[in-house]
Amino acid sequence: MKNIYITDLDHTFLKTDLSISDYTKTIWNSKSTDSILSVATARTYKKTAQFLKDIHINAPMILLDGALIATMDKKIIDTKFIIKEIADVIINEGGKFGIYPFVLALADDSLNEAFLHSSILNEHQKEVLTRYTKDDNLQEHKDIRAMDDNFKIVYMGEEKLLRELAALLEKIFGDSLKFILAPEAYVGCYFLTILHRDADKAYGIKSVCEYSGLDLSKLTVFGDNFNDLGMFELASTSVAVANAQAEVKNRADIVLTHTNDEDAIAKYLEGLKSAHRPH
Repeated sequence: MKNIYITDLDHTFLKTDLSISDYTKTIWNSKSTDSILSVATARTYKKTAQFLKDIHINAPMILLDGALIATMDKKIIDTKFIIKEIADVIINEGGKFGIYPFVLALADDSLNEAFLHSSILNEHQKEVLTRYTKDDNLQEHKDIRAMDDNFKIVYMGEEKLLRELAALLEKIFGDSLKFILAPEAYVGCYFLTILHRDADKAYGIKSVCEYSGLDLSKLTVFGDNFNDLGMFELASTSVAVANAQAEVKNRADIVLTHTNDEDAIAKYLEGLKSAHRPH
C-alpha cells in the first residue's frame, strides 16, 4: 500500500507570496510514482488549480475546508452545502453587526464557483479582493443573498467582533453548523468560516480514502492553522511547519525547523528519501 501525503496550501505548501519553488515542485513531483499525493485547503477549486498547475496530484482534492471533494479534472466526489435559507439568516445576523461575508457557492454542475461579496466591505476584505481582480467569478451585491448551494460563508474582521458573532450564531444553530475562528496571516485580522457541520478536512480525507480505497495508517498530513487540526487527529503522522500556530505545533507529531518560505515540506520529504537510502 502506498504512502499518502496530503498538505494544506496557504502558509504550508505555498510560499507567503503564493508561489511554489522549483525545488519543491521537483521533490513533490518525484513522489508521485510511489505515493498518493493531494491537498486539503480552504481554497476554491479554481484557485487551487491555478496554484498547482505544475504539481502532480493523483487523488481527489479536499477543497473549501472539506465542503467540496473533487478531482483535478473537475469530477465532483462529494459536497457539503449550507442551504440558502440558513445562509441568508447568517447574512442577516452579520448585518446587525455591520459586517457582510464572502459567500463561496457552486454556480453550476460544471464545477464553476461563485464568489459573492457585498458592496459594503471592510479594509481587510478590500485587501483580500485585490488578489482576485483577474477572476471572473466575483459577484458584487448591494443586498447580498446566498445561492442555493453554498460551500462556506466567511467573515473577516477583528477577533472580538467575530467571536461575538460566532457566539450568537452558535446559539441560533447549535451544532448544525461548523464555526472556525482563526488568524488570517495575509492581512493581519481574523476570519470566521461557517460550514456545514460535516465539512472539514478530516471528513474530506475520510471521503477520499473511502473513494480511492486508501489506508489511513499510511497517511501523513502537513498544516499550519486551526482548520488543519481535524486531519492531524486522523493521520498516522501529522507535521506542522515552523510558522504554524502554537496550538497546531502542540498537536503535531512532528514540528519542522523550516517555514513555508523555506520549502519545509520538500525538505521533509527529501529527508525521508535520505533516511531510507541504504548506507
